Amino acid sequence: MVNFDFLVVLAQWPMLLHGLWLTVALTLVSALVGTLLGIGCAWVRACGPAGSRAAVGAYVELIRNTPFIIQLFFVFFGLPSLGLRLSPEVASILAMVLNLGGYSCEIIRAGIEATPRGQVEAAQSLALTPRQIFLHVVLPPALARVWPAQVGQIIIVMLGSAVCSQISTEEVSYAANLIASRTFRTFEAYIVVSAIYLALAIAMRSLLQWVGRRLILRR
Repeated sequence: MVNFDFLVVLAQWPMLLHGLWLTVALTLVSALVGTLLGIGCAWVRACGPAGSRAAVGAYVELIRNTPFIIQLFFVFFGLPSLGLRLSPEVASILAMVLNLGGYSCEIIRAGIEATPRGQVEAAQSLALTPRQIFLHVVLPPALARVWPAQVGQIIIVMLGSAVCSQISTEEVSYAANLIASRTFRTFEAYIVVSAIYLALAIAMRSLLQWVGRRLILRR
């Protein structure tokens, strides 16, 4: 008969709490910076010069067609060969930002290209600069159109942060591995961590949807 002992795992709550805090921090920073990177890249692909569009297109294809763990290993293990050494946490954030930026670029570009041409022409008739047109006329409705997809992509990146334990980033999955090795309660450890990820994903989606309603959709 199999005996489960979840209390042994839950007794390690300081480690789980630290991993949860770090996972949230990684997600929030990468969500903000990655979304801004995606907006910039989307503008270049939609409105930028041909050379810049090609460079951004190559970046997007590279990110969208390689595994996240390879991108993470390149940042953490590859960049030191160029003289750039990063801590596990900084490397994780950089890899997550680059990953989210590549996917966000295409998501946001779809919203930008769906902007009616007449809306842009009306802004031009008011003598607005191209920067003002993009920031005040094109971008807000574009983000409103694609925000649900962007939220979904941020959640995917958050769940993908589990592989950051491979470079010793002490997030939730790192805590699960350590607890399982110390207590020999592998099943219980991963059940608990799965529940944490599920609750975190639901909470993060609700938070991002609230942010979208307050800052994007109401505009």
